[in-house]
Amino acid sequence: MTFILGLTGSIGMGKSATSAMFREMGAWVYDADAAVHAIYAGPATPLVETAFPGVADENGVVNRERLGAAVLGDAAALKRLESIVHPLLRQHQLDLVRQAVEANVPILVMDVPLLFETGGDRRCDAVVVVSADPEIQRERVLARPGMTPEKFEMIHVKQLPDAEKRRRAHFIVDTGRGFDHARRQVGDILKTIAGREGAAAKQLLAAA
Repeated sequence: MTFILGLTGSIGMGKSATSAMFREMGAWVYDADAAVHAIYAGPATPLVETAFPGVADENGVVNRERLGAAVLGDAAALKRLESIVHPLLRQHQLDLVRQAVEANVPILVMDVPLLFETGGDRRCDAVVVVSADPEIQRERVLARPGMTPEKFEMIHVKQLPDAEKRRRAHFIVDTGRGFDHARRQVGDILKTIAGREGAAAKQLLAAA
């Protein structure tokens, strides 16, 4: 049965680059951010537009900047949005798990930013946490266009502390030592779990 490997990490830790390394080495990768984009461009659009009028653009696609402005700092609005998006996202994930199992894919990497925060780690056989020193994280994030120290702090406080993520991890990829080092770590993880039978996929499909 397909082994589900969760992949997560706080903002600026290098998760996207690490996810690409897993893909390059042959693993199937579920990209939660890409899935959200697809959902916002499809099934979620009328539901989100009804809940937050004006967030859809002229093409009928949810504009994430407008949506962000509508929910930023509003806990009730964020909860309302999550009640719309999360069920669609879970179905999207489940569909990919089913495809992976039917295709006899040995390893499926679930690239999810808030894996621990949303309880997604319970739907995985093991979890990889991507990490780096706080100074490196801050430098990377503040180098992003439009990012400010205030925005960074707002995002940062909503995420589980890196130390706690590392404590819960089965594997850690340290991107602070360079991406060649991280790539070797990814290769080592894949070798370690190669041939392992996963239980999470079976449980997910049985519960569906």
